[in-house]
Amino acid sequence: MSRGTLLRFAYGLLTLAILGLDQTTKALVVSRMTLYSSLPVVRGLFHITYVTNRGALFGLFHDMADPYRGALFTSVPVLAIALIVVFQTRTTLADTVAQAGLALILGGALGNLSDRLRLGYVVDFLDLFVGEHHWPAFNVADASICVGVGLLVLDLLARGHGHRSAGTATES
Repeated sequence: MSRGTLLRFAYGLLTLAILGLDQTTKALVVSRMTLYSSLPVVRGLFHITYVTNRGALFGLFHDMADPYRGALFTSVPVLAIALIVVFQTRTTLADTVAQAGLALILGGALGNLSDRLRLGYVVDFLDLFVGEHHWPAFNVADASICVGVGLLVLDLLARGHGHRSAGTATES
């Protein structure tokens, strides 16, 4: 097996691991908790709170009429997944930061899309807050997407910095 094939396999495993972890944690929450119930993990900071999200990111568009919401929240993720796969194939396999970021985003997108297709909504349960400051509940897929985007931003910043440094060195 070539190095490239092994790397592609590893990035695929990362995507599947995120999808599996996301779906497993959601299934555990759904099977062991009732909707809107909450279990403190670290009081005043972190609870497991079972909620559903019919909207987009942090509940945006949750009031949109069902036929439109369903079409929007199915077609946009499918398009995003297709674009991620295109980016993965066009990004060199040796670019581990970008490839890992794309694999994390893909796993998260697949996890949330799976919920939408099966249930019509996304299961959220990670509930973070400090005092009165409360973050909307999220899930493993959401966290994976955020970390993946963060990796892509870091990769772009490193590339930009490297290109500027190289340009500055030749101008001197």
